[in-house]
Amino acid sequence: MRKWLPLLTVCLGTFMLLIDVTIVNVALPDMREDLTASFGSLQWVVDGYALAMAALMLGVGSIADLAGHRRTYLAGLALFAVSSLVCGVAPNPAVLIAARVVQGIGATTMACTTFALLNNSYRGRDQGVAYGVWGAVAGASSAIGPIIGGVLTDLASWRWIFFVNLPVSAMAMALCVLVLADPERAHRGRVDLAGMASFTVSAAAATYALTRANEDGWSNALTWWLLALAAVSLVGFVLIERGSAQPMLDLSLLRDRVFVGVLVAAGALFFAAFAALMYTQIWMQSVLGLSAIQAGAVGLPLSVMAFLVSGSIGRFLHGEHRGRIIAGGLFVVGVGGVLGGLLVHGESGWAALVPGFVAVGLGVGLATATLSSAAMAAVPWQRAGMATGAVNTAQQLTYALGIATLGSVFTARASAVLGDRAVPDAEAAARAVGGGQSAVLAQQVPAELRSAVAEAVRTAAAAGVQATLLVSGVVGLLGGVLVLVLMRRGGKTVEVREPELKVPA
Repeated sequence: MRKWLPLLTVCLGTFMLLIDVTIVNVALPDMREDLTASFGSLQWVVDGYALAMAALMLGVGSIADLAGHRRTYLAGLALFAVSSLVCGVAPNPAVLIAARVVQGIGATTMACTTFALLNNSYRGRDQGVAYGVWGAVAGASSAIGPIIGGVLTDLASWRWIFFVNLPVSAMAMALCVLVLADPERAHRGRVDLAGMASFTVSAAAATYALTRANEDGWSNALTWWLLALAAVSLVGFVLIERGSAQPMLDLSLLRDRVFVGVLVAAGALFFAAFAALMYTQIWMQSVLGLSAIQAGAVGLPLSVMAFLVSGSIGRFLHGEHRGRIIAGGLFVVGVGGVLGGLLVHGESGWAALVPGFVAVGLGVGLATATLSSAAMAAVPWQRAGMATGAVNTAQQLTYALGIATLGSVFTARASAVLGDRAVPDAEAAARAVGGGQSAVLAQQVPAELRSAVAEAVRTAAAAGVQATLLVSGVVGLLGGVLVLVLMRRGGKTVEVREPELKVPA
């Protein structure tokens, strides 16, 4: 039993950091009421966490390779615990967003060491079992977040979705000190500060630009200046990495089509499976009138399916069909999104989401564990932190951009419907609907018009959710096609090389 304690230690951290990607979704309406938060602020509560992970993952991964993975993991747990406490006591949206960013930094520090710690602790058949169990936890964690968030929000307060991290962090820190090994010596080198800075600016500017577009429209000059800054910074990042003796991302890895396929899969999976959850939760609570627990429970089929499927495919991890399994998972996620988009309409209830959620959970379960194995098999163990950082960067950056992009999709579709129903200032009304203020809109008109406005808002909200689900589904389908092409050579799926293992003496 003791030999599985390192796996438990890693899984505790993974469980917390992935749950906190989506656990806030179900609590957003309560946060808006308690903190008087705007639609943009609600987006940043979600995006601040994901953006911190996306912007810093590569740099922190290289730091972990230099400083040692066990030490880095322990530091991440401590930072995650402290920032979770600050999130829980936040008096206003600004403090909450800032604490979420710091929480994302702690999550980054944990995430970039995950695969290296598993490789250090297990080999052979045990490593396959470890990846299977870890994949089951990872596959279910993001999906189960809304359920746990709903229970905590309804029974206690939205603040407890952060307080609950404290005892779990303490347990993981104790186990980290007692059972994790870090046998490899830290490599000598220096941190690529210029690369970290340029990539952070690019990711932050792109995400902020998309969020500003949701609030001020695409005609706003600042939005385009921010997009230009993001592009220039990205070019600068590539030039810096090409000229650096110790880059945080070895660009030669991008010449490997299999590894590029892994990155495409990671990004497409998080966009297609999870980016729309924020808008489905707001729709269910602020328009359909579900409680936080009820709205969270609607996602239970997704969570259960992801957990069961991911936990049952460990035997495929070392086979030659990784690309097909990952692509198949993305196709199923895409079908789930399209199915949800077809079933949701103005008269729909929460049940319209369930068939699509079942399909999405199946796809997430198929892709997650196999994706992790493919990422680690594509690089030597010395690049474990870098590979982990690249995969997690693709996931979190695409998720952050997905939240912002789908915000524009939701607003545009809801605005069109409200405009057709002659609702004044349809675009502003659509943003209010997206921010969970549907009931407020109905109360702002004379009593004789409230019924008509409420019906228009319900139709518009459903149309916005429908659009986000359809876009998510298309992303999943396109991602599946790209992965199938990239992870095949000569018409046969490539069996990527297994990493050299470094195990305790």
